[in-house]
Amino acid sequence: MRSVRARAAIGATLVVAVALVAAGLAVLSVLRTNLIDQADLQAEVAAREVAGQLALDTAYADLDLDDEEDHPVQVTDEEGRVVFVSKRLRAISGTASTGVSPVPSASAGATPSPGDDNDGDDDDGGDSARPARGEVSSDDPDFSDGTATVDGKQADYRFAAVEATTPAGLTLTVHAGAPLAAEQEAVNTVRGAMLTGLPLLLAVVAGVTWLVTRRALRPVEGIRREMAAITASEDLARRVPEPGSRDEIAALARTTNETLTALEASVERQRRFVADASHELRSPIASLRTQLEVAEAHPELLDLPGAVADTVRLQVLAADLLLLARLDAGEKPGAARLEVGALVREEVSQRTGDRIPVTVEVEAAEDASYEVNGSRGQLARVVGNLLDNAQRHAESLVAVRVAADGAGVRVEVRDDGAGVPEDERERIFERFVRLDDARSRDDGGAGLGLAIARDVATRHGGTLTVHRAPEGGAAFRLQLPRAA
Repeated sequence: MRSVRARAAIGATLVVAVALVAAGLAVLSVLRTNLIDQADLQAEVAAREVAGQLALDTAYADLDLDDEEDHPVQVTDEEGRVVFVSKRLRAISGTASTGVSPVPSASAGATPSPGDDNDGDDDDGGDSARPARGEVSSDDPDFSDGTATVDGKQADYRFAAVEATTPAGLTLTVHAGAPLAAEQEAVNTVRGAMLTGLPLLLAVVAGVTWLVTRRALRPVEGIRREMAAITASEDLARRVPEPGSRDEIAALARTTNETLTALEASVERQRRFVADASHELRSPIASLRTQLEVAEAHPELLDLPGAVADTVRLQVLAADLLLLARLDAGEKPGAARLEVGALVREEVSQRTGDRIPVTVEVEAAEDASYEVNGSRGQLARVVGNLLDNAQRHAESLVAVRVAADGAGVRVEVRDDGAGVPEDERERIFERFVRLDDARSRDDGGAGLGLAIARDVATRHGGTLTVHRAPEGGAAFRLQLPRAA
């Protein structure tokens, strides 16, 4: 039962079994109803033929009975007494009569004619529901199930009761039967065929479902084996086989390969990140160690400012690596509500030692503010990184402009430096990437500032892109969605 194939086969078999049993019962019910309706029609026809003869004042001995074996007839009077039966009829049940056969002379034709009025009542003062004299009731007959013994053989019959009134005013009820043997035989035959064929059909359904499910799930087993091999070998360059079909399993294989591709890229990025971080840390650590060793041997040669600068650089690099690690771990920005214009002015006001003074322009907003939701510290870090980058490349101008941008807020930091070549405008946002003119570790930084800025912007639901500034330098555009 732990196998998908077994569960699918059992489930399909149970569903088909329930459907077939319900359909079989419905077929048997319809078949039985149709056959009983045919028996009712035969019994009614036989009863009306006899009732018509009685209404014409035909004597019991002269009644013309067709096929007495298949259509036994019994006639009762108003008090339910049997006044006539077929010659071959020996016993009957289901007609609600007070007797099963008349006096012996009745079957020999010695009973009085139905035209004899034994009660002496010749008027028409009888029950209004009864047929008029010399007529057969036009109402639907009453039907009942019963048995009859004809020529010593007992069988089940369907009886129809039809009333007729003789010319003398005597109301008689004619019970004529139609055999149910054919109906019973047909129902039993169909039931037997269903009971015989049902297990075979269910076996076929189970087998076909098993084979089809097995064939459909065969690619899944291939995917599972390949994933197990990838896990064992830790080779993320491998991919699971993709079936040529366009079904859900093919979609699963494609999604699995896409996941492996993303995982491979992530692992490769992490490896490259660790290698680059180690490389970046090695230089200031080696420099600091060299200065300390020289100072230990020759205290008068201690370069204290250089040691402090290396220590500060290590501190900044460690902070950047820690922030990147938190971002990679999926740390969500805070939900604080802050005003971008005030944030930019505050960040610029703290930069008193910049080489080039920063000009700030905040356009008047329609709602008098540029509020966003996010982390104040992370967004301040983005603005600071963009200003550091502009200060590093500008010749005489660093400007910041805050303006509305549709339903968002745009912060643009531009300079009048050499700008960013168009084919490098995406690569500069990668980690530890420095362009050729900024490769100096002392002046160009570690190449993490723009990568951190884009990651923070993305996690705040915004974007960070670079364009050409009107002054000829670079224009970095930070776009953030406004707070609701």
